[in-house]
Amino acid sequence: MRKVLNKKVFVAMSGGVDSSVAALLLQKQGYDVTGAHMICWEGCENNEDKQDAMRVAAVLGIPFLVWDFKKEYKKAVYDYMICEYMAGRTPNPDVMCNKEIKFGIFLKRALEAGADFMATGHYVRKFGSKLFAAKDKNKDQSYFLWTLTQDQLKHCLFPIGNYLKSEARDLARGFGLPVANKKDSQGLCFVGKVNFADFIRETLPQKSGVIMTSDGKKIGEHDGAHFYTIGQRHGLALGGQAEPVYVAKKDLATNTIMVSQKQDSALYKRELFAENFNWIGNPPAGGPEMPFPCQVRIRHRQPLQACSLFGDGRVVFDFPQRAVAPGQSAVFYLPDGKPGKDEEMLGGGVIVV
Repeated sequence: MRKVLNKKVFVAMSGGVDSSVAALLLQKQGYDVTGAHMICWEGCENNEDKQDAMRVAAVLGIPFLVWDFKKEYKKAVYDYMICEYMAGRTPNPDVMCNKEIKFGIFLKRALEAGADFMATGHYVRKFGSKLFAAKDKNKDQSYFLWTLTQDQLKHCLFPIGNYLKSEARDLARGFGLPVANKKDSQGLCFVGKVNFADFIRETLPQKSGVIMTSDGKKIGEHDGAHFYTIGQRHGLALGGQAEPVYVAKKDLATNTIMVSQKQDSALYKRELFAENFNWIGNPPAGGPEMPFPCQVRIRHRQPLQACSLFGDGRVVFDFPQRAVAPGQSAVFYLPDGKPGKDEEMLGGGVIVV
């Protein structure tokens, strides 16, 4: 097949079905495709994912590279995550990995190697200089890409954003890719098959503290307030409760956790403050006196919530929202108001309080 204007693309091949189908689609479109697999943690050099990526590259007949980013990943993602937990916040390592690793040093190395573009298996759509939610709303990953800049975006391709996950698997089967039926990966590379909560407890220091209700009653103990996130239900080891309770507040200074029932107002907020904003295009018009109306997600897969964004970083919801967690991302969207139409992702920031 004739190459698309002789354009060369490096595909970040994780060894999963999504990035494999991304490479397949770009090859069918006529791009000069090279696969590159990132090693981000000690012990991942010869794991199953790398072997699967190699097998897919062999089936497609494309060059395959392995890039070692262990040092960069530890500093930019792992150390960041640990510091955030120790500070009592709930970090989003996927956002940081995209910012610093995939669309940071991976893109830089690809361009240095002569690539015109890089591509990933993210479920997101790019039209011109804008990003939109994916066709498959259950798999949409636009939430994790709010840190992208125009300089990065102009070199990015997202081939599977217009496909449902089921359609991507069908393509993989139809073209004989060995990962067609592989399960989706969960969690972070360095955690592997270990439960993430167990991993954190083995990594961070434990410190006993009390669990209180919103009316000041002590109902249990915990092993460190920094292990818990706002809205968390499981892992509290509280028996005998008539109704489930959730983490509504935590105080690192006193190492205290406050819990409440789902309907308790203590678990809800009408507004939040965010910082470190990044906008995919121009910043939204508005300021402290002139709020910008849009919609927001404060966690992945949450339905979009109507809000007003102020110039000082304040976000006021039309309706109170449950479990606003400092350290997580607030990501803003601008739907066109028509049911079923694309949702433009404007950018985002990090929740402070």
